[in-house]
Amino acid sequence: MTIHSARHRRPFCSTSPVRYGRISMLALALSGAVGMLATGTATAQSTTAGIYGSAPASAGATVTVQSDNGFTRTAPVDASGRYAIGNLPVGTYTVTLQREGQAAETRKNIALRVGAGTDVSFGSSDASSDTATLGTITVTGNNISPVDVSATASRTVITAEQLQRLPLARSGEAIALLSPGAVQGSGYFGNAISFGGAGVTENAYYLNGYLSSNPLTNIGGVTLPYGAIDQQETYTGGYSARYGRSAGGVLSQIGKRGTNEWHFGGQMLWRPKSLSSDYKNVFYPDTPLPSSDYSYSKPELPGTLYRSRKGDKAWNTVFSAYVGGPLIEDRLFVFVAAEQERNDGVSTASRDASVIGRDTYRRDKPKVYAKVDWNINDSNILEFTGVKNNYRESGAYSDFSYPGVITQSASGAFADTVKVDDRYYIGKYTSYITDALTFSATYGKSQQSDYRNNPSLAPYLYNANREDPAITGGGEIHNNQTSTQSRDGENRTHGLRLDLEYVLGSHTLASGVDNMYFNANNEGALTTGPGYTWTYDKLDPNVPISDTLGVGPAGGNGYYVYRGVFKTATSMSVRQKAYFLEDKWQINDRLLMILGVRNDKFTNFNDAGKVYVESGDQWAPRLGISWDAFGDSSLKVYGNVGRYYLALPNSVAIRGASPSTYTSEYFTYTGIDAQGNPTGLTPIPVHPRAGVSCSGNVVSSNRECGQQPDVASVAANNLKSMYQDEFMVGFDKTLGSDWVTGAKFTYRNLGTTIDDVCDSDKMRTKLTAIGVDPSTVDVPGCVIFNPGETNSFSLANLDGSGRTALSMSSADWGFDKKAKRKYLALDLFLQHPFDGTWEGRIDYTVSRNFGNTEGQVKSDIGQADVSKTQDWDAAALMWYSGGYLANDRRHQIKLYGSYQIAPEWLIAGNIRVLSGTPKSCLGYVSINGISEKSAAGDPVGYGSKYHTCNGQPSRPGDAGRLPWTKIVDLGLTYRPEFADKKLAFTLQGFNIFNERKPLQVDSTWEDNHYTLSNTYGMGVNFTQPRYAVLSVSYDY
Repeated sequence: MTIHSARHRRPFCSTSPVRYGRISMLALALSGAVGMLATGTATAQSTTAGIYGSAPASAGATVTVQSDNGFTRTAPVDASGRYAIGNLPVGTYTVTLQREGQAAETRKNIALRVGAGTDVSFGSSDASSDTATLGTITVTGNNISPVDVSATASRTVITAEQLQRLPLARSGEAIALLSPGAVQGSGYFGNAISFGGAGVTENAYYLNGYLSSNPLTNIGGVTLPYGAIDQQETYTGGYSARYGRSAGGVLSQIGKRGTNEWHFGGQMLWRPKSLSSDYKNVFYPDTPLPSSDYSYSKPELPGTLYRSRKGDKAWNTVFSAYVGGPLIEDRLFVFVAAEQERNDGVSTASRDASVIGRDTYRRDKPKVYAKVDWNINDSNILEFTGVKNNYRESGAYSDFSYPGVITQSASGAFADTVKVDDRYYIGKYTSYITDALTFSATYGKSQQSDYRNNPSLAPYLYNANREDPAITGGGEIHNNQTSTQSRDGENRTHGLRLDLEYVLGSHTLASGVDNMYFNANNEGALTTGPGYTWTYDKLDPNVPISDTLGVGPAGGNGYYVYRGVFKTATSMSVRQKAYFLEDKWQINDRLLMILGVRNDKFTNFNDAGKVYVESGDQWAPRLGISWDAFGDSSLKVYGNVGRYYLALPNSVAIRGASPSTYTSEYFTYTGIDAQGNPTGLTPIPVHPRAGVSCSGNVVSSNRECGQQPDVASVAANNLKSMYQDEFMVGFDKTLGSDWVTGAKFTYRNLGTTIDDVCDSDKMRTKLTAIGVDPSTVDVPGCVIFNPGETNSFSLANLDGSGRTALSMSSADWGFDKKAKRKYLALDLFLQHPFDGTWEGRIDYTVSRNFGNTEGQVKSDIGQADVSKTQDWDAAALMWYSGGYLANDRRHQIKLYGSYQIAPEWLIAGNIRVLSGTPKSCLGYVSINGISEKSAAGDPVGYGSKYHTCNGQPSRPGDAGRLPWTKIVDLGLTYRPEFADKKLAFTLQGFNIFNERKPLQVDSTWEDNHYTLSNTYGMGVNFTQPRYAVLSVSYDY
């Protein structure tokens, strides 16, 4: 589907374990098997962990674990000297070995990592790590093996303690970027992330086990206040059958909870303006013309200033506080955290903006998190979570001028007023029915409102720099409208998850239900101002403006204007149901196999409540294997293979299954009024064509004329859900007692994808071929299909006599390739876990991400119409589309760590060195001697959207790559002894070498036939300039 340009200010928007002591080879070998069964529900939305280990076998020996909020569980030591306790709430535990009812040994301060098993073994003479002997009781510090032989997935867990040490931007995405294979997505989509070559819409977010992804588009999600994060688990592959809704990665955050001790604290952060650097000025590229056939839209612009960024800075303050503790000791606990962030800044508009001025803006982001834990007894637990995130934005313009540009005052222009509210309520019940049987139920609901509008009543003006100079006197007439779209939508979700787990000998059997429901009301967009925009342009007066749309030549001096209307606000819903079965089979002391299957069912409804996509059963097998090679957790070899299905998000109904309007009406003009409205309009003749004409002179490339679509013909009857197959194999190896290294190979292959195709002429051709008169059938402008597959459609007969069945193969559409996306990667790492003095980890990833389909969005032009991109709209758009995809970064080096240089001083760093992403060039069709001015030069009426430039094919990546980026962040923390180290002063510097490189460039080569865009190849998104953050915190 063709893209609609819009300004989006706020798009929805391995562990580092503690060093462990020496444990005998025999103890580790005996504990390995039972340990793999102790992790409980170690899935991407897990909120629990497990403890396992070995102890000298004796009659009646037991192991008791007690959390820091008094929760207690006991398990027997079996005849082989092993024990395991799973499904434990994340926290800090005391583990006690008991013989004959008396405590024999105790391990304290055992901090669990979510989704992982922690080895706590007894009977060894470990004299390290805070060990003291009190009679027969041994007290020791944390004891976590650096190689987790119970895990087969690829994940990174970052704890609250690490967040205090490391210099990171305060977001879940910044934490996730520490993971190997995770890269920043296109700047068009805010801070969204691509994992393992997948698109930015293919991830899942979780808060305390409940889905918090953007309920409309699945781009991004809601995260906790930074100070409320206990742990963030980031999955990059290998999820078990218990998990779905992602083909990319997972950001799962576990919030803090109250304990038997009251704790409170606060923090103030300040990012001063004086310690922030400016963005670099942006200049029009000064690229020589490829031949005399071409000219620039504005020949005077190459090499001149496009956007001044001098003085464009941002500064902010953050205030946060928390308190947590017992309401009833050992039984009822509360934790509350609040955060108030205020961002201020200045942003200068470019010289081709609708309003040329400087926007002084303010953005407020208050967040609140609350959690209540009720230990009803040692067999039953209730948890309640509430999260509220708000976002407010506003701004006002002041005057700014560019040399040689004559324009009006920007005073009186305003940025959009934005109000976004997110609320989540989550409840979880866990019952330890017996030592072998555990049941849990999680229910949650959310509500999101998204309001944004511009107070101006004037129409938005595109291309004011192409107004007829004979009318303007060489200047530009603007108004005070700065935005194209308004919205006032609401989204609601609710979901229920049930898990049942039973330990039967060497098998841990699990089954469950995982259901989510999404409802959207009034979502989509309306055109700001009077409900339409004006776009000014110029073309050869004797050449048709668009043969495809039937729009004739402008005549005269070639200047023309068109009125655009875009209206897509509608309602819709999605139902996602799933159930799974899983067997974690400990084949022997060293080999674990996790075998599972998941069945996902997706149903999408339009504004009338009618089904337009229904998937049916989708069986996804998953297999994971972990081999403890030496039986001592020093070498783990693991592998995964699985299939992952992805649902269509709610937004697909917008411009698809519900009414939408996206029209153009073309005119010549004789004047322009003070608000930029053309006057003296004369309609340009339009030749009516089936599939593009609405009424009169109004045309729509996809026949979006505001009509209610025929829901039965919106999508293929045999539509298959998007899915991806994944294979992963790797190893983790200890190097002595202080280091861990490893390698992992990943292969991902896109099996099926979903997009829309908008070539109704091909459907008419096929109807004619099977003996049906196309004029008797309602042929839709666009339909949802599986690219490269043969799909069946049901089209309504116009006389009301029934429907006509139509089968369309890939060849019928004119495609000669199937959808393709492949990702291959080799990850290498070396890690030194934190030992009380220092920690460090370095990752190197070499990868290839190639094919002809990025996924559900199109990053090189910033198209966020999920599963309705311009790709696959027609065969001509896919010519020469195979190449390196938008998220392909061939090389990634990541290094982070911290060092306690003195008892009161700590330094930390985070370094990222990444190769650049591929560039694209999209022009008119000019291969094989085709003239751009001919009908064949723009065969589907999309303009400069084809993979050909300057008479040559231009595959993704043929235009080169963006430069490498090298970002270094450093931090220094001072914790004075006089305050018992509860008080901290921190200085953090981000991008300290002030590297300001483009992360995205303009890919559109031409504005019109043989008319080069002045902005092609120019940077549109950049790395953030250097800035510093000062903070003071107190934690009691």
